[in-house]
Amino acid sequence: MRKVVVLGASPNEQRYSNQAVIRFKQKGYKVLPIGIKNGVIDGVDIITDLNQIENESVDLISLYISPKNQEEWIDVIINLRPQKVIFNPETENQELVQKLKAKGIESEYACSLVLLSTGLL
Repeated sequence: MRKVVVLGASPNEQRYSNQAVIRFKQKGYKVLPIGIKNGVIDGVDIITDLNQIENESVDLISLYISPKNQEEWIDVIINLRPQKVIFNPETENQELVQKLKAKGIESEYACSLVLLSTGLL
């Protein structure tokens, strides 16, 4: 089973990150929603304590954090050792892309929800 982190997950059902957790789960991914607010999305607890994922290895990170708030998450992203990071709209950050590339991590500017709905994920 492929494992995806939705970074910036929100319990607010109107947020795209919330919808992404649901769609990834529907597509058969094991979803690890990481956010700053406690909550549950489609039966999955939002992870607010990063110690819970300390030794996780993931296939994909779907990023929903604005560039101005990404700096504090860079080590988390790199330590999760994803194969790929998807920068959803309004999260694009060329500096972070370069850091990921230096660590051998692919990245893509795209919308996870569109990729899921078109079968590209």
